[in-house]
Amino acid sequence: MIKSYKSFFLPGLTRSMLCAVLGLLSFITPQLLPAQELKAAVTKVDITPENSQWLLGYGPRKSTGIHDRIYHRIVVMDDGSTRFCLVSSEICLVSPAEYDRIAERVHRELGISPQNLWWTVTHTHSAPEVGPPGLPEVFMGERYDHEWDRDYTALVEERMMEGIGQALDRLEPARLGTGWGFSQANINRRAIDEYGKASLGLNPDGPVDRKIGLIRLEKADGNPLALIANYAIHGTVLGQEHTEISGDAPGVVSSYVEEETGAPMLFINGAAGNLAPIYSVYPNPRAGHLNQFKVLLGDRILAVNKKITAASNNIKLETGAVTVTTPRKAGLSWPQSLRDYSHTDASGENHVLLPIRFLKINEEVAVWSAPLELFCEISNQVRDGSPFPYTFYYGYSNGWLGYLPTADAYNHGGYEVERVCAFTPEAEKDLIEGVLTYLKGWSKE
Repeated sequence: MIKSYKSFFLPGLTRSMLCAVLGLLSFITPQLLPAQELKAAVTKVDITPENSQWLLGYGPRKSTGIHDRIYHRIVVMDDGSTRFCLVSSEICLVSPAEYDRIAERVHRELGISPQNLWWTVTHTHSAPEVGPPGLPEVFMGERYDHEWDRDYTALVEERMMEGIGQALDRLEPARLGTGWGFSQANINRRAIDEYGKASLGLNPDGPVDRKIGLIRLEKADGNPLALIANYAIHGTVLGQEHTEISGDAPGVVSSYVEEETGAPMLFINGAAGNLAPIYSVYPNPRAGHLNQFKVLLGDRILAVNKKITAASNNIKLETGAVTVTTPRKAGLSWPQSLRDYSHTDASGENHVLLPIRFLKINEEVAVWSAPLELFCEISNQVRDGSPFPYTFYYGYSNGWLGYLPTADAYNHGGYEVERVCAFTPEAEKDLIEGVLTYLKGWSKE
């Protein structure tokens, strides 16, 4: 079931007045209509804790030091009528309740509507918990015998507010370009045994998504302003034994690209629910070949960046949202803090309410996001069916409502299906139908 949100409202405008305005506009030549000229800004804000923190990912463990520092990277784009803010944070997960809290504050203090604020996380498993646990406490309660750290969460929130505010103050004329790339830095992690049972491992024959989707923002003089790189990969090069703060592969790649280009890079994870890095869950960075991801993925991003030559300042931004309703797994309890993401129908059946966001850039680029750890086959199918030549999926966005596997994955079980999933096999169809219906309708406007 799909609920779409679109509106066009002009207070006090009658039908006769509207006809008069349209008649007047018909006499204005296209040359006199103002072009959409893009402005943009980027900020990078350190969120590394200076004290020991509970790390999110794997079993409960506390940090013992810092391997590499972690950051918010923030881009604001403004076409003169739409202002859009994208935040990429080097942490593992946040609850939708935590996103709602910061989104309401950003709206109140900085004037950016929640629909136009996307908070994504890179999904590193070597960064601190932020905010209340949400669904992970339902799935893995044994990991949350401790209280979440209010002081560190407040630091993360304050620095995000500061970073967005700085970006708003720094908006400058900009140009935007888009490109595709390819990297073999990931691999399917659903190992299937002779009985058809799935377990966490490596599956070189399994489905993957190895496309890099890149958005390049330039200053008016052509120098780089920021890169937004979209690639699907778990932040799990470093495993349970590693207890130093780290951005893992996404963080190492971001820093490397920044050194090479002189501009911040937002790493935006994709549908990584069933995708691991090719070196995964090692006890330390050396054993896990962490720096090799600079070559495996970083150099591939740089190659795409060099190919983008047709950047433009004539940019129109448009955002949208849809709620996809899909059945909730039977017997699953639900946190009170997430009551706005659940619905019980007249027959007593429980459903999950999935908030999907959309960003359109001119008529070529469509980005959709969801608070999900999505299996790659689903985003691949959406991309293949999309009418837009550049269709990107931004995962781990605006919270986390668990894994959403394909219907077929339920036949094989495994961690992603049995332990950290709130959905039924119907969810794949419901989500694909909801997203593609929206994208196809959008392309005809």
